[in-house]
Amino acid sequence: MIGINEYGNELTKKDIENKLHREFVGGLWEEIGALQYNFLLKRGLKPHHKLLDIGCGSLRGGCHFIKYLDEGNYYGLDINSSLIEAGKLEIEEAALESKYPNLLVDEQFRFERFNEYFDFMLSQSLFTHLPMNIIVRCLCEVRNHLKPGGVYFSTFLQAPKSAHLDEIHHNPGGFITNYDCAPFHYSFEELSWMASIAELEATLVKEEDWIHPRNQKMAVFYIGK
Repeated sequence: MIGINEYGNELTKKDIENKLHREFVGGLWEEIGALQYNFLLKRGLKPHHKLLDIGCGSLRGGCHFIKYLDEGNYYGLDINSSLIEAGKLEIEEAALESKYPNLLVDEQFRFERFNEYFDFMLSQSLFTHLPMNIIVRCLCEVRNHLKPGGVYFSTFLQAPKSAHLDEIHHNPGGFITNYDCAPFHYSFEELSWMASIAELEATLVKEEDWIHPRNQKMAVFYIGK
């Protein structure tokens, strides 16, 4: 997956010391971190649950979850090794080492490296950086590592229809998404189709239940009955 977007760029040690990782993952550090955390609490996350944070970055949401979950129940995976290092610094500064979070660098969603199954999985601003074939890979691995009754929540930037080839100018946010290069937009129908390939079902979370400052939408994926 290296080279499909700018997310593979590595930060220097000095960048991390200067907290540039907080902007690199999209800024709004406190706001988006708390948003993710409160959303999963309302969706039933409990301390004994095991959570996989896919594309965890430098732990904008992760530090909230590590503090809340029982020891060893937070798992984070990211393609960017410098962001994982930044996350370790955030853990140290928040005095959360005793919660023993599990962090890995991986570029192919190889969740089997954790040797675990998960009650909850979460991605924030992951699908916005990925083309369809990589999203399908992610969803296939999600399918293989969800516990019975488990759920995966992931945000995306929504297009008004499938195969929306034109650029979309997003407000709030002031940025542009594309159909065939990052940052990507997708219709919910396209996400549902990708989910079906991975033998998952998908539901769009109601807008009143997920209010994102840059208008990202939230989808939930799960194994059908």
